[in-house]
Amino acid sequence: QVQLVESGGGLVQPGGSLRLTCEASGSSFMINAMGWYRQTPGKQRELVARRIISGGSTTYADSVKGRFTISRDNAKNTVYLEMNNLKPEDTAVYYCNANAGRFWTEYWGQGTQVTVSS
Repeated sequence: QVQLVESGGGLVQPGGSLRLTCEASGSSFMINAMGWYRQTPGKQRELVARRIISGGSTTYADSVKGRFTISRDNAKNTVYLEMNNLKPEDTAVYYCNANAGRFWTEYWGQGTQVTVSS
């Protein structure tokens, strides 16, 4: 089992920045990939950024390329999402996601609200 706890959401003006943090615990040594998804009311949850632990390859949604950066601190079992030049359309609940174990079992955090508004 892997537990994920997000933090760092909040209210920010357009053009501003936020950093989201996701701390993994439990069987975190089994994690194969970690990432961030977001969801707005009435829409499906969508991938924002994802990082494969072995090799470090990353994937970003086209809408956030050049503005968001995903990184990981292996020693702390923590993944970060640095969000710059935020836009109102980035407003959503952001969820931390991990895949772990032989079968890449999926785990989710509880979500953190990001609101971009003037």
